[in-house]
Amino acid sequence: MSTIVRTVTSLLTPAILIFGLYLILHGHITPGGGFQGGAAFASAVALLLVSFGSKRVEHFLKEHALASIESGGALLFIGLAFAGFATTFFFNLFVGSPIFGHVPPTGPNAGDLWTGGTIPLMNIAVGLKVIAGLSAIMLVMAIAASGSEGNDR
Repeated sequence: MSTIVRTVTSLLTPAILIFGLYLILHGHITPGGGFQGGAAFASAVALLLVSFGSKRVEHFLKEHALASIESGGALLFIGLAFAGFATTFFFNLFVGSPIFGHVPPTGPNAGDLWTGGTIPLMNIAVGLKVIAGLSAIMLVMAIAASGSEGNDR
């Protein structure tokens, strides 16, 4: 790729990562959430793969590390789902607690982040799973494509 593409990628990647993180963390009060934020975050990995190639990206992102992060996100989500099992499955047990938020007032919410209870934690778990899963898929496909190009020559 050209120097221009790599420079623009280097400038845009942090903004894309921050936007994906914003979508994950604010998903319980705004449109967004774990899946949307994870997909936006993984789009930065796709941009890096196109701009810098699979060999260079593979140096920083290992497939086994992505698999571990994906499994950790799934375990966190399942753990949170079973945490309130004494009441009901997926019970929002942290809402109203001093650590994870007070009960929001009725009506429009001004964007208070501490009113979600376990929902933001579940968004983070889903975000980790989507980020790692999509990134691993793109990385493996890019490595396979670069390997088949080398065999054709």
